[in-house]
Amino acid sequence: MWALQKAYYRTYQFVMGLGMNFLPWLEPEIVEGAGSIKKLPSVIKWKDIKSVLIVTDQGLMSLHLLDSLFEALNSARIKYALYDQVQPNPTIENIEAALKIYNENKCEAIIAFGGGSPMDCAKVTSARVARPGRSVTRMRGLFRVILPALKMGSVFPPAIFAVPTTAGTGSETTIAAVVSNTQTHEKYPINDPVIRPRYAVLDPELTVGLPPHITATTGMDALTHAVESYIGKFYNNTATSVKAVLAVEMIFNNIEKAFKDGNDLEARGQMLLASYYAGYSFTRGAVGYVHGIGHNLGGMYGVPHGLAMSVIMPYVLEWYGEAAHKPLAELAEAAGVSKMGMNRAQKAKAFIDAVKGLNSRLNIPSKFDCIKDEDIPTIAERAMYECNPTYPVPKIMGKEDCIAVIKSLKA
Repeated sequence: MWALQKAYYRTYQFVMGLGMNFLPWLEPEIVEGAGSIKKLPSVIKWKDIKSVLIVTDQGLMSLHLLDSLFEALNSARIKYALYDQVQPNPTIENIEAALKIYNENKCEAIIAFGGGSPMDCAKVTSARVARPGRSVTRMRGLFRVILPALKMGSVFPPAIFAVPTTAGTGSETTIAAVVSNTQTHEKYPINDPVIRPRYAVLDPELTVGLPPHITATTGMDALTHAVESYIGKFYNNTATSVKAVLAVEMIFNNIEKAFKDGNDLEARGQMLLASYYAGYSFTRGAVGYVHGIGHNLGGMYGVPHGLAMSVIMPYVLEWYGEAAHKPLAELAEAAGVSKMGMNRAQKAKAFIDAVKGLNSRLNIPSKFDCIKDEDIPTIAERAMYECNPTYPVPKIMGKEDCIAVIKSLKA
């Protein structure tokens, strides 16, 4: 029975891979460089948008990171409303509150300012604007926003202008948003091409104030996106594979520089671009079990997403074994950690060891102390529900396999 189930998963993924060729892959336009946030109002004005909702969080407000944006919007005479209560794992309540402000102020577009959480909140808020009769829960999974539009001829969501303040999530270019349900303690993705931002503002000055531990975990999050996308089957094309390799190379060359010296604008800029490339790659190439397990540790215990990715990645890569040796060996060469004379398996191991080494040098722990034995079967079941059959992983994991991996993560 398990063999038949795996065959079904692979058939599903193969068909999905073919279907990818027919989706509207509209890539965001990039506005980049130090101080580029000040260029955003002119772009908005050029689009003839007169009122926007800004979605952000209290931490960024307290750091006054949005002050230059507010000033530039005022100078351009663009009206804005503000929702600044996004939580680290954005909830359905956050989305509904942002939607209320959007509607009350007759906004026409959304500026997502921050890390992955404000961007995810903004994306799903945008979807709710276009689908007022469809709850967030009903948008869970694949294409639950675009399909009603195609069926009913209804409007597409309002434009999103994404301004990342971390170099990690890649949310400024992805079709994914992750939502937490506070009632069920679930954390799940919504994937749809119509929630992809139209513009991405990559301004390294906005990341200068990031604490080292956030720089580390968000950077490793970007690495996870690139790695999981690259080693997956069926969905990738030449462009996504090339960008994944570039992202890996750039992260290995710059993450420790940005971690040690937060004022290094060159390293910060390279990390932002690497995050964008990684996001571009997994937007089509998808992710895998690192994300499936990590999302559910986040939903169950509130583990920050970047930290979850950092810790889990080496364990899952090791579990894949020989099935992932070829792509991991190629990434080892891109990262500069392979040596002359190494065979494929040795290169793959060198790459996994290099990830562990990065984690150690970035002061990221190797285990979690929050995992409770009684929760592990539920976490595994939810992870399998998210991943199978959708994610085109190198080797298919069953519930018992997942339980074993989660147990190995427990301190």
